[in-house]
Amino acid sequence: MKEYRTERDFIGERKVPAKAYYGIQALRASENFRISGSHEHPIMIQSMVEIKMAAAITNMNAGRLKKDIGEAIVAACREIKSGKLNDQFIVDPVQGGAGTSLNMNANEVIANRALEILGEEKGNYRIVHPNDHVNCGQSTNDVYPSAGRLTAIRLLHKCIKELERLHAAWAEKSKQAGDVIELGRTELQDAVPIRFCEVFHAYGSSVERDIDRFKSAIRALSVLNMGGTAIGTGITADPDYKEKIVPVLSELTGIEFVQADDMVDATQNADSLVYVSGIVKSCAVTLSKIAHDIRLLSSGPRAGFGELRLEPKQNGSSIMPGKVNPVIPELINEIAFQIIGNDTVVTHAAEAGQLELNAFEPIIFHALFNSLDFLINGISAFVTCVDTLAVDERQCRENLDQSVWLATAISPYVGYDEASKYAKRALKENKKVSEILISEKRFTEDELEKILNKSV
Repeated sequence: MKEYRTERDFIGERKVPAKAYYGIQALRASENFRISGSHEHPIMIQSMVEIKMAAAITNMNAGRLKKDIGEAIVAACREIKSGKLNDQFIVDPVQGGAGTSLNMNANEVIANRALEILGEEKGNYRIVHPNDHVNCGQSTNDVYPSAGRLTAIRLLHKCIKELERLHAAWAEKSKQAGDVIELGRTELQDAVPIRFCEVFHAYGSSVERDIDRFKSAIRALSVLNMGGTAIGTGITADPDYKEKIVPVLSELTGIEFVQADDMVDATQNADSLVYVSGIVKSCAVTLSKIAHDIRLLSSGPRAGFGELRLEPKQNGSSIMPGKVNPVIPELINEIAFQIIGNDTVVTHAAEAGQLELNAFEPIIFHALFNSLDFLINGISAFVTCVDTLAVDERQCRENLDQSVWLATAISPYVGYDEASKYAKRALKENKKVSEILISEKRFTEDELEKILNKSV
Protein backbone atom coordinates (compact mmCIF):
# COMPACT_ATOMS: atom_id res chain seq x y z
CA MET A 1 0.00 0.00 0.00
CA LYS A 2 1.21 3.49 -0.85
CA GLU A 3 2.43 5.60 2.05
CA TYR A 4 1.42 8.88 0.40
CA ARG A 5 -0.89 10.18 -2.29
CA THR A 6 -0.21 13.31 -4.32
CA GLU A 7 -2.79 16.10 -4.28
CA ARG A 8 -2.80 19.39 -6.16
CA ASP A 9 -4.26 22.81 -5.46
CA PHE A 10 -3.79 26.36 -6.73
CA ILE A 11 -0.45 26.63 -4.90
CA GLY A 12 1.04 23.39 -6.27
CA GLU A 13 1.48 19.73 -5.33
CA ARG A 14 1.88 18.10 -1.91
CA LYS A 15 2.20 14.58 -0.64
CA VAL A 16 -0.62 13.70 1.76
CA PRO A 17 -0.53 10.56 3.96
CA ALA A 18 -2.42 7.89 2.04
CA LYS A 19 -4.52 6.96 5.10
CA ALA A 20 -5.52 10.56 5.79
CA TYR A 21 -9.07 11.72 5.18
CA TYR A 22 -7.95 15.36 5.18
CA GLY A 23 -6.36 16.69 2.02
CA ILE A 24 -3.85 19.21 0.73
CA GLN A 25 -5.67 22.34 1.87
CA ALA A 26 -6.11 21.14 5.45
CA LEU A 27 -2.47 20.04 5.47
CA ARG A 28 -1.25 23.47 4.37
CA ALA A 29 -3.48 25.15 6.97
CA SER A 30 -2.18 22.90 9.76
CA GLU A 31 1.34 24.03 8.89
CA ASN A 32 0.43 27.71 8.54
CA PHE A 33 -1.53 28.02 11.77
CA ARG A 34 0.27 26.47 14.72
CA ILE A 35 -1.13 28.89 17.25
CA SER A 36 -3.31 27.61 20.08
CA GLY A 37 -2.01 24.05 20.18
CA SER A 38 -5.57 22.74 20.15
CA HIS A 39 -8.00 21.38 17.59
CA GLU A 40 -11.41 22.66 16.60
CA HIS A 41 -14.21 22.41 19.15
CA PRO A 42 -15.94 19.03 18.71
CA ILE A 43 -19.37 20.66 18.65
CA MET A 44 -18.14 23.01 15.90
CA ILE A 45 -17.11 19.96 13.86
CA GLN A 46 -20.53 18.42 14.45
CA SER A 47 -22.23 21.66 13.41
CA MET A 48 -20.09 21.98 10.31
CA VAL A 49 -20.92 18.48 9.04
CA GLU A 50 -24.62 18.97 9.77
CA ILE A 51 -24.56 22.01 7.51
CA LYS A 52 -22.78 19.96 4.84
CA MET A 53 -25.43 17.25 5.23
CA ALA A 54 -28.25 19.78 4.92
CA ALA A 55 -26.56 21.27 1.84
CA ALA A 56 -26.23 17.85 0.18
CA ILE A 57 -29.90 17.04 0.83
CA THR A 58 -31.02 20.43 -0.48
CA ASN A 59 -28.79 20.21 -3.56
CA MET A 60 -30.07 16.72 -4.35
CA ASN A 61 -33.65 17.98 -4.11
CA ALA A 62 -32.74 20.93 -6.34
CA GLY A 63 -31.19 18.60 -8.92
CA ARG A 64 -27.69 20.05 -8.48
CA LEU A 65 -26.17 16.90 -6.96
CA LYS A 66 -26.42 13.35 -8.29
CA LYS A 67 -28.23 11.04 -5.91
CA ASP A 68 -25.42 8.52 -5.45
CA ILE A 69 -22.87 11.22 -4.66
CA GLY A 70 -25.29 13.13 -2.45
CA GLU A 71 -26.25 10.04 -0.47
CA ALA A 72 -22.57 9.13 0.02
CA ILE A 73 -21.91 12.64 1.32
CA VAL A 74 -24.88 12.40 3.69
CA ALA A 75 -23.72 8.99 4.95
CA ALA A 76 -20.20 10.33 5.54
CA CYS A 77 -21.62 13.30 7.43
CA ARG A 78 -23.69 11.04 9.67
CA GLU A 79 -20.58 9.08 10.62
CA ILE A 80 -18.54 12.20 11.36
CA LYS A 81 -21.43 13.74 13.32
CA SER A 82 -21.31 10.70 15.62
CA GLY A 83 -17.68 11.51 16.46
CA LYS A 84 -15.86 9.35 13.94
CA LEU A 85 -12.89 10.93 12.16
CA ASN A 86 -12.68 13.91 14.54
CA ASP A 87 -8.93 13.33 14.60
CA GLN A 88 -8.87 14.18 10.88
CA PHE A 89 -9.82 17.79 11.63
CA ILE A 90 -6.26 19.00 11.98
CA VAL A 91 -6.45 22.78 11.60
CA ASP A 92 -5.97 25.11 14.54
CA PRO A 93 -9.16 26.96 15.49
CA VAL A 94 -7.19 30.24 15.37
CA GLN A 95 -6.61 30.73 11.66
CA GLY A 96 -6.43 33.37 8.99
CA GLY A 97 -8.76 33.22 6.01
CA ALA A 98 -12.12 33.75 7.74
CA GLY A 99 -12.59 30.03 8.42
CA THR A 100 -11.71 28.71 4.96
CA SER A 101 -9.24 26.25 6.48
CA LEU A 102 -11.86 24.55 8.66
CA ASN A 103 -14.40 24.58 5.84
CA MET A 104 -11.96 22.89 3.46
CA ASN A 105 -10.83 20.47 6.16
CA ALA A 106 -14.49 19.41 6.47
CA ASN A 107 -14.96 19.28 2.69
CA GLU A 108 -11.90 17.05 2.27
CA VAL A 109 -12.72 14.65 5.11
CA ILE A 110 -16.33 14.28 3.94
CA ALA A 111 -15.28 13.84 0.30
CA ASN A 112 -12.72 11.15 1.10
CA ARG A 113 -15.07 9.22 3.37
CA ALA A 114 -17.79 9.49 0.71
CA LEU A 115 -15.32 8.10 -1.83
CA GLU A 116 -14.69 5.08 0.41
CA ILE A 117 -18.44 4.54 0.77
CA LEU A 118 -18.66 4.52 -3.03
CA GLY A 119 -15.82 1.99 -3.23
CA GLU A 120 -13.27 4.51 -4.52
CA GLU A 121 -9.81 5.43 -3.24
CA LYS A 122 -9.26 8.49 -1.12
CA GLY A 123 -8.06 11.41 -3.24
CA ASN A 124 -10.03 10.42 -6.36
CA TYR A 125 -11.70 13.82 -6.50
CA ARG A 126 -12.97 13.27 -10.07
CA ILE A 127 -15.74 11.20 -8.45
CA VAL A 128 -16.43 13.25 -5.29
CA HIS A 129 -14.78 16.65 -5.20
CA PRO A 130 -14.39 18.67 -1.94
CA ASN A 131 -15.37 21.91 -3.68
CA ASP A 132 -17.66 20.87 -6.53
CA HIS A 133 -19.74 18.38 -4.57
CA VAL A 134 -19.33 18.73 -0.78
CA ASN A 135 -19.15 22.54 -0.98
CA CYS A 136 -21.82 22.81 -3.70
CA GLY A 137 -23.90 25.99 -3.35
CA GLN A 138 -21.84 27.14 -0.39
CA SER A 139 -19.03 29.46 0.59
CA THR A 140 -16.92 29.54 3.71
CA ASN A 141 -18.55 32.90 4.28
CA ASP A 142 -22.00 31.45 4.94
CA VAL A 143 -21.02 27.95 6.15
CA TYR A 144 -18.47 28.97 8.78
CA PRO A 145 -20.49 31.69 10.56
CA SER A 146 -23.61 29.49 10.46
CA ALA A 147 -21.70 26.57 12.00
CA GLY A 148 -20.31 28.91 14.64
CA ARG A 149 -23.78 30.13 15.54
CA LEU A 150 -25.13 26.58 15.69
CA THR A 151 -22.27 25.63 18.01
CA ALA A 152 -22.83 28.65 20.25
CA ILE A 153 -26.55 27.86 20.49
CA ARG A 154 -25.78 24.33 21.66
CA LEU A 155 -23.31 25.61 24.24
CA LEU A 156 -25.83 28.21 25.41
CA HIS A 157 -28.41 25.46 25.94
CA LYS A 158 -25.89 23.57 28.07
CA CYS A 159 -25.18 26.73 30.01
CA ILE A 160 -28.87 27.37 30.61
CA LYS A 161 -29.22 23.88 32.15
CA GLU A 162 -26.36 24.63 34.55
CA LEU A 163 -27.82 28.05 35.40
CA GLU A 164 -31.17 26.44 36.13
CA ARG A 165 -29.42 24.06 38.53
CA LEU A 166 -27.70 27.01 40.19
CA HIS A 167 -30.99 28.91 40.47
CA ALA A 168 -32.59 25.87 42.12
CA ALA A 169 -29.63 25.56 44.50
CA TRP A 170 -30.03 29.17 45.67
CA ALA A 171 -33.79 28.67 46.07
CA GLU A 172 -33.16 25.64 48.28
CA LYS A 173 -30.48 27.47 50.23
CA SER A 174 -32.92 30.34 50.82
CA LYS A 175 -35.42 27.89 52.35
CA GLN A 176 -32.73 26.35 54.55
CA ALA A 177 -31.63 29.76 55.86
CA GLY A 178 -35.01 30.32 57.47
CA ASP A 179 -35.12 33.45 59.63
CA VAL A 180 -31.39 33.76 60.30
CA ILE A 181 -30.49 37.45 60.35
CA GLU A 182 -27.10 38.82 59.33
CA LEU A 183 -25.67 42.30 59.30
CA GLY A 184 -26.01 43.82 55.85
CA ARG A 185 -23.08 45.89 54.59
CA THR A 186 -22.81 48.77 52.15
CA GLU A 187 -19.37 49.81 50.86
CA LEU A 188 -17.97 47.08 53.16
CA GLN A 189 -19.18 49.02 56.22
CA ASP A 190 -21.79 47.93 58.76
CA ALA A 191 -25.27 48.89 57.57
CA VAL A 192 -28.58 47.31 58.65
CA PRO A 193 -29.90 43.77 59.22
CA ILE A 194 -31.13 41.45 56.49
CA ARG A 195 -32.33 37.87 56.52
CA PHE A 196 -30.02 35.37 54.86
CA CYS A 197 -33.01 33.89 53.05
CA GLU A 198 -33.37 37.24 51.26
CA VAL A 199 -29.66 37.33 50.41
CA PHE A 200 -29.78 33.87 48.87
CA HIS A 201 -33.05 34.61 47.08
CA ALA A 202 -31.46 37.71 45.54
CA TYR A 203 -28.57 35.60 44.22
CA GLY A 204 -31.12 33.28 42.62
CA SER A 205 -32.97 36.23 41.07
CA SER A 206 -29.79 37.47 39.40
CA VAL A 207 -29.18 34.00 37.97
CA GLU A 208 -32.77 33.91 36.69
CA ARG A 209 -32.13 37.12 34.74
CA ASP A 210 -29.09 35.52 33.17
CA ILE A 211 -31.21 32.57 32.03
CA ASP A 212 -33.62 34.98 30.31
CA ARG A 213 -30.71 36.79 28.64
CA PHE A 214 -29.27 33.50 27.37
CA LYS A 215 -32.61 32.67 25.75
CA SER A 216 -32.47 36.06 24.06
CA ALA A 217 -28.93 35.24 22.88
CA ILE A 218 -30.17 32.02 21.30
CA ARG A 219 -32.80 33.94 19.36
CA ALA A 220 -30.15 36.38 18.12
CA LEU A 221 -27.95 33.52 16.89
CA SER A 222 -30.80 31.78 15.10
CA VAL A 223 -30.61 34.19 12.14
CA LEU A 224 -28.34 32.70 9.46
CA ASN A 225 -26.84 33.86 6.17
CA MET A 226 -26.89 30.35 4.68
CA GLY A 227 -27.57 30.66 0.95
CA GLY A 228 -25.76 33.98 0.74
CA THR A 229 -22.48 32.29 -0.28
CA ALA A 230 -19.51 34.67 -0.69
CA ILE A 231 -20.90 38.13 0.15
CA GLY A 232 -24.63 37.60 0.62
CA THR A 233 -25.68 37.76 -3.05
CA GLY A 234 -25.95 33.98 -3.36
CA ILE A 235 -23.61 33.64 -6.31
CA THR A 236 -23.14 29.97 -7.49
CA ALA A 237 -26.10 28.72 -5.41
CA ASP A 238 -29.23 27.31 -7.05
CA PRO A 239 -32.33 29.49 -6.40
CA ASP A 240 -34.20 26.50 -4.96
CA TYR A 241 -31.23 25.71 -2.72
CA LYS A 242 -31.13 29.29 -1.44
CA GLU A 243 -34.79 29.09 -0.51
CA LYS A 244 -34.71 25.64 1.13
CA ILE A 245 -31.31 25.31 2.85
CA VAL A 246 -32.29 26.97 6.13
CA PRO A 247 -35.57 24.99 6.60
CA VAL A 248 -33.68 21.75 5.86
CA LEU A 249 -31.01 22.64 8.40
CA SER A 250 -33.69 23.45 10.99
CA GLU A 251 -35.34 20.08 10.47
CA LEU A 252 -32.00 18.29 10.64
CA THR A 253 -30.82 19.95 13.86
CA GLY A 254 -34.12 20.45 15.65
CA ILE A 255 -33.26 24.13 16.07
CA GLU A 256 -35.55 26.77 14.59
CA PHE A 257 -33.40 28.88 12.29
CA VAL A 258 -34.49 31.74 10.06
CA GLN A 259 -32.74 33.13 7.03
CA ALA A 260 -31.59 36.73 7.37
CA ASP A 261 -33.78 39.34 5.66
CA ASP A 262 -30.66 41.15 4.44
CA MET A 263 -28.07 38.54 3.50
CA VAL A 264 -25.39 41.10 2.65
CA ASP A 265 -25.73 42.64 6.09
CA ALA A 266 -25.70 39.22 7.75
CA THR A 267 -22.52 38.26 5.89
CA GLN A 268 -20.46 41.34 6.65
CA ASN A 269 -21.49 42.18 10.22
CA ALA A 270 -20.75 40.34 13.47
CA ASP A 271 -22.68 42.59 15.85
CA SER A 272 -24.97 39.74 16.94
CA LEU A 273 -21.88 37.90 18.19
CA VAL A 274 -20.83 41.00 20.17
CA TYR A 275 -24.32 41.06 21.67
CA VAL A 276 -24.13 37.39 22.68
CA SER A 277 -20.60 37.73 24.05
CA GLY A 278 -21.79 40.67 26.14
CA ILE A 279 -24.59 38.55 27.59
CA VAL A 280 -22.10 35.80 28.46
CA LYS A 281 -19.84 38.40 30.07
CA SER A 282 -22.78 39.84 32.03
CA CYS A 283 -23.48 36.38 33.47
CA ALA A 284 -19.82 35.92 34.40
CA VAL A 285 -19.79 39.30 36.14
CA THR A 286 -22.92 38.41 38.11
CA LEU A 287 -21.50 35.08 39.25
CA SER A 288 -18.16 36.65 40.10
CA LYS A 289 -19.89 39.25 42.30
CA ILE A 290 -21.68 36.46 44.17
CA ALA A 291 -18.37 34.60 44.52
CA HIS A 292 -16.74 37.73 45.97
CA ASP A 293 -19.58 37.95 48.51
CA ILE A 294 -19.14 34.33 49.53
CA ARG A 295 -15.39 34.80 49.96
CA LEU A 296 -15.97 37.80 52.21
CA LEU A 297 -18.78 36.27 54.25
CA SER A 298 -16.83 33.03 54.75
CA SER A 299 -13.56 34.80 55.58
CA GLY A 300 -11.83 33.70 58.76
CA PRO A 301 -12.67 31.29 60.20
CA ARG A 302 -11.70 33.14 63.40
CA ALA A 303 -10.62 36.60 62.31
CA GLY A 304 -12.99 37.33 59.41
CA PHE A 305 -16.73 37.71 58.90
CA GLY A 306 -17.25 33.99 59.46
CA GLU A 307 -20.97 34.09 58.73
CA LEU A 308 -20.84 31.43 56.01
CA ARG A 309 -19.05 28.10 56.15
CA LEU A 310 -17.70 26.50 52.98
CA GLU A 311 -17.14 22.79 52.67
CA PRO A 312 -13.36 22.18 52.82
CA LYS A 313 -12.12 21.08 49.40
CA GLN A 314 -8.35 20.81 49.81
CA ASN A 315 -5.44 21.99 51.93
CA GLY A 316 -5.01 25.73 51.54
CA SER A 317 -1.32 26.08 52.15
CA SER A 318 1.98 24.26 51.84
CA ILE A 319 3.26 26.06 54.95
CA MET A 320 0.27 26.99 57.15
CA PRO A 321 -1.38 23.96 58.81
CA GLY A 322 -5.16 24.17 59.11
CA LYS A 323 -5.60 26.77 56.39
CA VAL A 324 -8.41 26.08 53.92
CA ASN A 325 -9.06 28.38 50.97
CA PRO A 326 -12.34 29.26 49.20
CA VAL A 327 -11.11 27.62 46.00
CA ILE A 328 -14.44 27.31 44.16
CA PRO A 329 -15.46 30.98 44.58
CA GLU A 330 -11.91 31.90 43.54
CA LEU A 331 -12.34 29.70 40.48
CA ILE A 332 -15.52 31.59 39.55
CA ASN A 333 -13.62 34.87 39.82
CA GLU A 334 -10.86 33.56 37.54
CA ILE A 335 -13.40 32.35 34.99
CA ALA A 336 -14.98 35.80 34.97
CA PHE A 337 -11.60 37.44 34.35
CA GLN A 338 -11.05 35.15 31.33
CA ILE A 339 -14.54 35.77 29.94
CA ILE A 340 -14.17 39.54 30.30
CA GLY A 341 -10.95 39.27 28.29
CA ASN A 342 -12.62 37.08 25.67
CA ASP A 343 -15.39 39.64 25.31
CA THR A 344 -12.79 42.29 24.58
CA VAL A 345 -11.36 40.04 21.84
CA VAL A 346 -14.83 39.58 20.31
CA THR A 347 -15.49 43.32 20.41
CA HIS A 348 -12.24 44.29 18.69
CA ALA A 349 -12.52 41.50 16.10
CA ALA A 350 -16.09 42.44 15.18
CA GLU A 351 -15.17 46.11 14.89
CA ALA A 352 -12.23 45.32 12.60
CA GLY A 353 -14.26 43.67 9.82
CA GLN A 354 -13.95 45.48 6.49
CA LEU A 355 -16.32 45.81 3.57
CA GLU A 356 -18.26 42.64 2.62
CA LEU A 357 -16.80 40.17 5.15
CA ASN A 358 -15.38 39.99 8.64
CA ALA A 359 -12.14 38.01 8.30
CA PHE A 360 -11.77 37.57 12.05
CA GLU A 361 -14.66 35.28 12.92
CA PRO A 362 -12.29 32.39 13.79
CA ILE A 363 -10.94 34.31 16.79
CA ILE A 364 -14.47 35.52 17.65
CA PHE A 365 -15.82 31.97 17.81
CA HIS A 366 -12.71 30.63 19.54
CA ALA A 367 -13.12 33.26 22.29
CA LEU A 368 -16.89 32.76 22.55
CA PHE A 369 -16.65 28.95 22.75
CA ASN A 370 -13.92 29.29 25.37
CA SER A 371 -16.13 31.58 27.44
CA LEU A 372 -19.10 29.23 27.24
CA ASP A 373 -17.03 26.12 28.04
CA PHE A 374 -15.52 27.89 31.05
CA LEU A 375 -18.95 29.02 32.20
CA ILE A 376 -20.58 25.59 31.81
CA ASN A 377 -17.87 23.83 33.81
CA GLY A 378 -17.54 26.65 36.34
CA ILE A 379 -21.26 26.79 37.12
CA SER A 380 -21.31 23.03 37.61
CA ALA A 381 -18.60 23.37 40.27
CA PHE A 382 -20.38 26.38 41.80
CA VAL A 383 -23.63 24.40 42.24
CA THR A 384 -21.81 21.89 44.45
CA CYS A 385 -20.31 24.75 46.44
CA VAL A 386 -23.73 26.33 47.02
CA ASP A 387 -25.32 22.99 47.93
CA THR A 388 -22.84 22.53 50.80
CA LEU A 389 -22.81 26.16 51.96
CA ALA A 390 -23.80 26.63 55.64
CA VAL A 391 -24.84 29.67 57.67
CA ASP A 392 -23.20 30.20 61.07
CA GLU A 393 -26.15 31.63 63.04
CA ARG A 394 -24.11 32.28 66.18
CA GLN A 395 -21.50 34.32 64.32
CA CYS A 396 -24.23 36.24 62.50
CA ARG A 397 -25.82 37.25 65.82
CA GLU A 398 -22.48 38.21 67.33
CA ASN A 399 -21.58 40.44 64.39
CA LEU A 400 -25.05 41.98 64.48
CA ASP A 401 -24.84 42.76 68.19
CA GLN A 402 -21.37 44.31 67.87
CA SER A 403 -22.46 46.80 65.21
CA VAL A 404 -24.27 50.12 65.69
CA TRP A 405 -27.02 49.36 63.19
CA LEU A 406 -29.60 49.76 65.97
CA ALA A 407 -29.04 53.52 65.87
CA THR A 408 -30.65 53.52 62.40
CA ALA A 409 -33.59 51.44 63.60
CA ILE A 410 -34.39 53.72 66.57
CA SER A 411 -34.04 56.98 64.62
CA PRO A 412 -37.79 57.04 63.77
CA TYR A 413 -38.47 56.93 67.53
CA VAL A 414 -35.82 59.31 68.89
CA GLY A 415 -34.78 61.33 65.82
CA TYR A 416 -31.67 61.19 63.63
CA ASP A 417 -29.49 63.46 65.77
CA GLU A 418 -30.28 61.62 69.00
CA ALA A 419 -29.69 58.26 67.35
CA SER A 420 -26.33 59.51 66.05
CA LYS A 421 -25.27 60.32 69.60
CA TYR A 422 -25.98 56.77 70.70
CA ALA A 423 -24.00 55.38 67.77
CA LYS A 424 -21.04 57.65 68.49
CA ARG A 425 -21.07 56.81 72.19
CA ALA A 426 -21.26 53.05 71.52
CA LEU A 427 -18.23 53.23 69.25
CA LYS A 428 -16.27 55.43 71.65
CA GLU A 429 -17.00 53.33 74.74
CA ASN A 430 -16.82 50.00 72.88
CA LYS A 431 -20.34 49.10 73.99
CA LYS A 432 -23.42 47.80 72.26
CA VAL A 433 -26.07 50.37 71.37
CA SER A 434 -28.66 48.08 72.95
CA GLU A 435 -26.66 47.98 76.15
CA ILE A 436 -26.68 51.76 76.45
CA LEU A 437 -30.37 52.09 75.55
CA ILE A 438 -31.43 49.48 78.11
CA SER A 439 -29.22 50.93 80.85
CA GLU A 440 -30.77 54.35 80.28
CA LYS A 441 -34.24 52.81 80.19
CA ARG A 442 -34.99 54.25 76.73
CA PHE A 443 -36.09 50.83 75.49
CA THR A 444 -36.59 47.41 77.05
CA GLU A 445 -34.89 44.29 75.70
CA ASP A 446 -38.23 43.03 74.33
CA GLU A 447 -38.87 46.36 72.59
CA LEU A 448 -35.46 46.26 70.94
CA GLU A 449 -36.05 42.69 69.77
CA LYS A 450 -39.34 43.81 68.20
CA ILE A 451 -37.50 46.67 66.49
CA LEU A 452 -34.97 44.17 65.13
CA ASN A 453 -37.67 41.92 63.67
CA LYS A 454 -39.49 44.94 62.26
CA SER A 455 -36.29 46.08 60.57
CA VAL A 456 -35.88 42.98 58.38
